[in-house]
Amino acid sequence: MAAENSEPSNAPKYLQKVELTQENKDLIATLPCDAFCEPSYTIHQYDGFWYATKNLQGILNSKKHFKAHDSDILLVTLPKSGTTWLKALACAILNRKIHYPTNSDLDENQSHPHPLVTANPHDIVPFLEIDLYIHKNIPDLSSFPSPRLLASHMPYISLPESVKLSKCKIVYLCRNPKDMFTSLWHFIEKFAPQVEEPRSFEESFESFCEGRNPYGPFWDHILGYYKQSLERPNKVMFLTYEDLKSEPARVLKDLAEFMGHGFTEEEENGNVINDIMKLCSFENLSSMKVNKTGKLLSGVDNNVFFRRGDVGDGENFLTSDMIEKLNVIIQEKLGKHGVNFHIHNS
Repeated sequence: MAAENSEPSNAPKYLQKVELTQENKDLIATLPCDAFCEPSYTIHQYDGFWYATKNLQGILNSKKHFKAHDSDILLVTLPKSGTTWLKALACAILNRKIHYPTNSDLDENQSHPHPLVTANPHDIVPFLEIDLYIHKNIPDLSSFPSPRLLASHMPYISLPESVKLSKCKIVYLCRNPKDMFTSLWHFIEKFAPQVEEPRSFEESFESFCEGRNPYGPFWDHILGYYKQSLERPNKVMFLTYEDLKSEPARVLKDLAEFMGHGFTEEEENGNVINDIMKLCSFENLSSMKVNKTGKLLSGVDNNVFFRRGDVGDGENFLTSDMIEKLNVIIQEKLGKHGVNFHIHNS
């Protein structure tokens, strides 16, 4: 995967700023491309989805080199769909025997503190295509203890074949697109000082509705995993952010069971589930020192991953016409297949 340092004189500008292998550079140069959020942030269409140049490099490399283990657990989301929360919950489930969610391990000054006290969930649960095959923050996955807990934003069609063919588990979390787009816009705004010509809120919204945004179209991304969850329920678990917010105890119990680390009767009768929910709550994670002042291994500030996390926040920013337009898209693309984002209270 060594990168080529020399640039062909006729290389497009969007390929001149990103370190790519020559093989991937040749492929990417042939793909349809568009700008997202600013002219220099180019996205490319591959496998029917849109990817930023650097992320597509990671996807192509992971498809070629990653070998899944049957015991792997892969957490998949679209950007700004509850990824940080899902990573924290999965980490707490797997670590509860070693690090109980309310004991002294929650003190960062302890000799063996809880992972969530000293690191952001994104450093604990690395992205397959980003951390391993772009930033190379992971030296060697073979050193990871089993089960290996990994994450991805990739649509199902773009996953490495070893993931699809192995017995590894996939947990998919999606979110109401109105809230997802709003959260994505605010996330991009955090980096606005680095953007010379940012697209307007309205322009970005139109691109989102047309499916021309990173990892979009959102409806095809969601449907890909939803259909797999119906065909292979033991392989793919499909969750919504709204259900996780309204019935966290029930969803957490189902999640642990699916991951192969279900709660014992004693744990269910005790406070373990509630303690994990408290540990991984937005309020608790966002107040931790590591998430207020620390940085990811990639250099991104940890605090950019904590804004509000509310259900329905999108309607505070979208116009009535925007809301109606997205409602129609959601119903036509997802609702008719049985996917909805309503709150389900027991």
